[in-house]
Amino acid sequence: MQFAHPDREEFVAEIKIEADPAESGFAADRLARLDDHFDAYVADGRLPGWAGLVSRNDKVVHVAHRGYRHVEKGLPVDADTIWRLASLTKPIVSVAAMMLYERGAFDLHDPVSRFIPAFGETRVYRNGPVHAPNTDAPVEPIRLWHLLTHTSGLTVGFWLAHPVEFMYAQSGYVWDAPPDVDLAGACEAWAGFPLLFQPGTAWNYGVSVDVLGRVLEVVTGKTIDRVLADLVLDPLGMTETGFWVDEADTHRVVPLYSPNPEGGRAVRNDQLSVLPTSRPTFLSAGGGLFTTLSDYHRFTRMLLNGGELEGTRLIGSRTLAFMARNHLPGGADLAAVGRRVMFGQPTYDGLGFGLGFQTVVDQARTKLLISPSEISWYSGYTTVFSVDPVERTIAIFFSSFAPVKTYPIYARFRQLVNQALVD
Repeated sequence: MQFAHPDREEFVAEIKIEADPAESGFAADRLARLDDHFDAYVADGRLPGWAGLVSRNDKVVHVAHRGYRHVEKGLPVDADTIWRLASLTKPIVSVAAMMLYERGAFDLHDPVSRFIPAFGETRVYRNGPVHAPNTDAPVEPIRLWHLLTHTSGLTVGFWLAHPVEFMYAQSGYVWDAPPDVDLAGACEAWAGFPLLFQPGTAWNYGVSVDVLGRVLEVVTGKTIDRVLADLVLDPLGMTETGFWVDEADTHRVVPLYSPNPEGGRAVRNDQLSVLPTSRPTFLSAGGGLFTTLSDYHRFTRMLLNGGELEGTRLIGSRTLAFMARNHLPGGADLAAVGRRVMFGQPTYDGLGFGLGFQTVVDQARTKLLISPSEISWYSGYTTVFSVDPVERTIAIFFSSFAPVKTYPIYARFRQLVNQALVD
C-alpha cells in the first residue's frame, strides 16, 4: 500500500476552513484557546509538534499545524505530514469487521477458534510465576465481540504489570512482533499465552484488534492491508493511509518522541521510530497504519454521516449506531471493569466501550467536558479523535509522543473543543 498520487506535483493535502466558526456555533476566540494551550507544549519542548482539526456539520471550522515533524532537521509540521496512527488504526479495522458482519460473514457470538483454531486451547491465568503459571479453562471461549470490545483477556507486552505481560515480552511481543513473524504467526503465539481474565468479564488494552484483523484475513482470503484497502481506504479515497511509506515520502513522516528523563523535553525515540518503506512482515491491525490529517478526517466524516461519505456508503447507519452503544459487561463503565487508566485519560468513570470505540455512559460521572453522544479513541502515540453525531462535530489531534500518559492531552483537547461551542 503506497503513498502515491495520480499527479504528485499538483497534490495538496491542505485542509481549508470551510465555514465561519460563529455561523457553526463556535466562538473563534474560544477555539484560539486550543492553539494557545498546545503551543505552550511546543514552546517548552514537551511536544515536538502537533496538528488539530475541528469541524461541524461536515464543514471544517478550525485547523492548525504547529511545531516540528522532525525536530533534528528543523522540518515543520504541515498539511502534508504523515503521522503514526498507532491505536487509531483500531476503529478502521473495527468498521471493516462490521462491514463483513453486515454481509453475513460471521456472527458476533462466533468463537475466535472457528477462524484461528489455536485459540481453542487458550487457558486463563489464575496465579503463579511467569515460568510456571497456574491456569484455568475458560468458562466461555473468546468470541468476536470480545475482540471488538477489548474484553477478550488478551494483553500486550509493554505494560509489564502482570506475569502474562512478561510472557509476551520475553517472547518478543512488546510493541510489535519478532522479526519474520507475520500476523498469522503472532496470533498462534498469543493463543499460547494465558488470558488475563475470563473472556467477557473485564476490559483491557491489548492485541484483541490484531487478532480481529487475522480473523478478517481468514474470512476474506486476503491479507489485512488488502482487506482495509478494499473495504475502507479505497472507497473513502484515503490514498495517504497504509502500513508502509514509500522511500520518497519518508521525509514527511514524524519520528516518535519521548520525554527526556532530565527536564522532560521531547527527544527522538529511535527504538519506536522504525519506518517501513516496503511491505512489513507483520501488519499490525491494532496499530500499524500511517496517515495524514486530511485522510483521517475522511474516515471520521464517514462516521459522522452515519456510514456514508460523498455518496459512498460503507456501513449501515443502524450498524454504526449499534457499534456506538456501550457493550461492556452488565452495562458497566471502564472504571468498574477496566484493568488500568492509561494514555492521558485522567479517569474511566462514566466511560464505556462499544464495538471499536469509546463511548459515554454517564457524562456527569466522567467529570470531563465531553458530549454524552460522542464516540472516540486515542493511542499511546498521542493521536486522538472524537465524533459526535448529535452535536455534529469532529475533533482530531495528532502528535507523535509516547508515553502520552505523561500529560493529560486527550482530556484537555476535548475540553478545549467543547468549551468553544456556544450555540
